[in-house]
Amino acid sequence: MNAAIDIQNLDDRSLSLLKTLVERYVHDGQPVGSRVLSKDSELQLSPATIRNVMADLEEMGLIRSPHTSAGRVPTASGYRLFVDSLLTVRPVDEALLNKLDAELKENDEHVLEKASKILSDVTRMAGVVTLPSREIVRFRHIEFLALSNNRILVVFVADEQEVHNKIIHTDRFYSAAELQQAANYLNSIYTGQSLVKVRESILQDLENNKNQVNEAMVNAVSMAQQVFEQTGDEDYIVSGQTNLMDFSELANMEHLKQLFEAFNQKQAVLHLLDKCQNADGVQIFIGEESGYEPFNQCSVVTSPYTVEGEVLGVLAVVGPTRMAYEKVIPFVDVTAKLLGSALKCR
Repeated sequence: MNAAIDIQNLDDRSLSLLKTLVERYVHDGQPVGSRVLSKDSELQLSPATIRNVMADLEEMGLIRSPHTSAGRVPTASGYRLFVDSLLTVRPVDEALLNKLDAELKENDEHVLEKASKILSDVTRMAGVVTLPSREIVRFRHIEFLALSNNRILVVFVADEQEVHNKIIHTDRFYSAAELQQAANYLNSIYTGQSLVKVRESILQDLENNKNQVNEAMVNAVSMAQQVFEQTGDEDYIVSGQTNLMDFSELANMEHLKQLFEAFNQKQAVLHLLDKCQNADGVQIFIGEESGYEPFNQCSVVTSPYTVEGEVLGVLAVVGPTRMAYEKVIPFVDVTAKLLGSALKCR
């Protein structure tokens, strides 16, 4: 992270002007000049005095002057000081809270996808929700339904909040009775085990038990192998990446390409979010603080979501450093709490 700026090194006048500059730049997206600051700050300072204060703030690395403008814009350090010391968060509108709470608590197995989309829709940025660890999520129930052409629809439930549907292909036709027998066997053996343990056990059982159990049981394990060999590869759900194209500071095609590749490759994003897994509440990474180059022009606001004190995952909003922190921070925080509450009710 960038070195912290000691707020004691700044007088009230400098802090007030920095706060005004950040808020005006976030709102307008244009470099802020001394005349605008003189009008907005209500400090009754002359433009010359304001220019001197701006020069001091620039020397401290809190603001910078784009070469195309006489105005100033905040740096990552300026945003950090603003967020840590000058920000006044706005409570989330109660009507919106009630609406989101009702949406997340609907009887819908896609609650994590819904949370990601809510984050994106409300903030008009990218919303990310990591899936619960496969070490935590436990297998609950599986069912098989015969389709045409030796295909089988498989429905399995994990921890009640995750319902997965998969179609597998088999070497022969299975009757409804055979499929029921296979489901009964798997449910009796694996219910309550973590998905990671189920995957490991299925591979081991298929290898070890071929000569020890009847054909029906081998068939059951073989079908389960097809189901679980891909399950768990998903790491997080992201919505609204294309919203980032609406921000001029991120609209460079090469930069957008790097951002979208970062979401697709996942490893670095997951590493960043994993650092927030055990954080106490909201964590904010501004610009280079993320340690990941494609996010150098972005801010990432995260919060873990929990059920009965156990952290299941992390949700986040990814957007430009020029974001309305006073709105985004409380919204991410409350969405994490609403998601945890919705999962607890399932």
